[in-house]
This record gives sequence, C-alpha cells and structure tokens, in this order.
Amino acid sequence: MEQLPTYDDVVRAHERIAPHAHRTPVLTSRLTDAELGLSLFFKCENLQRMGAFKFRGAFNALSRFDAEQRRAGVVAFSSGNHAQAVALAASLLGIAATIVMPHDAPAAKLAATKGYGANVVPYDRYTEDREEIGAALAKERGLTLIPPYDHPHVMAGQGTAAKELFEETGPLDALFVPLGGGGLLSGTLLSAGALSPSCEVYGVEPEAGDDGRRSLREGRIVHIDTPATIADGAQTQHLGAHTFPVIRDRVTDIVTVPDAQLVACMRLFASRMKLVVEPTGCLGLAAATALAERYRGRRVGVIVSGGNVDVSRFAALVG
Repeated sequence: MEQLPTYDDVVRAHERIAPHAHRTPVLTSRLTDAELGLSLFFKCENLQRMGAFKFRGAFNALSRFDAEQRRAGVVAFSSGNHAQAVALAASLLGIAATIVMPHDAPAAKLAATKGYGANVVPYDRYTEDREEIGAALAKERGLTLIPPYDHPHVMAGQGTAAKELFEETGPLDALFVPLGGGGLLSGTLLSAGALSPSCEVYGVEPEAGDDGRRSLREGRIVHIDTPATIADGAQTQHLGAHTFPVIRDRVTDIVTVPDAQLVACMRLFASRMKLVVEPTGCLGLAAATALAERYRGRRVGVIVSGGNVDVSRFAALVG
C-alpha cells in the first residue's frame, strides 16, 4: 500500500489546485445559531466547481500524472460527484476520461459527466462490482485508475476544504463531515490535526449505511450491501484501506442520521440560506443539530459537501 498522506501533502495539494478550484465561502445563519445555541460555520462546497468538494481530490490526483499516464487516460468509478470531478479535471488537463457510473445515477450528474467530455460505462450498482469493472478497464486499456476516495492524492486534495475553513474561522470546537468512503473525512482530519488540534471531528453517515461506524467500533473495515438511502453520495459499501487507518486513529466518533432529517436540512438550507444542497451534503448539519446540546455556546463547523441534485428530485423531497 502507498504511504498514507500527511498534512504536508494537503498543503502541496492546495498549491496545485488553487489556480483551478474555487475557494468556497464560509457562511453563517444567525437564526439557525439562535435556535441551536451554537455558532455554526458552513463550508459551502456545494458552490465548488462541478458542485462538490470532489473536484479538489480529482484535480490533485490527475495533475500528478506523468506524460505517459496523460496520453493513456484515466478511469474512475462513481455514483456521480467523483465522476463529474474526474471528467472536469481531465478536460482541463487534456486527459481522456472513462467513467463507470450506475445506470440509476442522478440524471443531472450523468449529464454533467458526459458534458465534460467523459465516456460513461454504465453498470448495475446492486448486482455488479464497480471496482472490478474499473480495474478491468484500466488493465485492458492501459488507463490509470483513480478511485473516488481510497487514494492518497485524492485524500490530500479533499483535505484542502477544511484547511480553508480553519484558515478563515480559526480553531473550532467541533466539525461535522459527511462520510461515504472516507476521502473527505480523512483529509479533513489531517487539516484539523495541524490547524485546530483540539477540535472534535465527527464523520456522519446515513442510518442505512453505517459501515464506517461499525468499522470504527470493530477496529476493522466492515463491508455492507449497498444501502438504501437518499444520500446517494454516501451509498458506499466500505471504507478504504488508506482512509480507514487515518479515521480510526484520529476521528472523535462516527454518528448516523435518518433520511428524514436530511430532508429537513435541505429545506432549511433552501429557505434560510438560499442554498441548494443535495441529501449527502446535509449529513453534517443533521448531526450538528442532533448534538447541539453537547456544544451549546461553542463554535462548530459543518462541511456542506455538495449540491448536485436534480431539480425535480429536489422539489419532490422538499415540497
């Protein structure tokens, strides 16, 4: 296994992506603060290029390709946001991209991935193994496989979001981070350890997909069936071989929230902050709300991971 990334890798990743990625805003809501008794700081990665934090890790990873890798191209597998991120990063860097996506991926994410110029290979997320498909394509075509989370360069890139958050807010008492495969959480933990070492960092999963929480409790990577949840960005079956050690050693805890609470948070973001946030992007706020009493009167960060949701789907959920 490749060496695990450090905060120095996050710093170098930030230097690579800075000319290309948005430095997304950190927003606040006085009404929400008053209701919960917290000072909340939202790192709005829904306003990132292609609508999610995934652009950070994808661009960092692809920008490190050598000349031969660039000529051959990249392959990735994703339910949507990593797909778009790799497709956009590849387009910017002049690299051909092949993306393995589930046939039931959100239409907006599928259209965007194709719009960035990627070749999409569909599969059934409930009966086929995307990792096997991606590995086979890489071997057959000589492509470089960039997984959605289990890669040191991806992890370091994702850690730049929290780096920017802490640079703007200073130390925080707690930080809530959406958790799927662990790329964002592991990168965030690297930044928190360097910039706000006393900050308690939580990974947040949908109730139906609690593999991360179970892995933390059991001290090993637990595999589950694809969870049935509206948080499609967190429909992962397991943490990664690279992400798990970082999470195991550094995270405060991993908590879960029900889908109904994600819908409530989608409504809050839309009505109160005028933000379109996808269900996965609401995981952090949902957990911060549930644990508000624990952090009453303190400074709490929330990473809003993405905003890629079909308009019709958004309307159906929040209507």
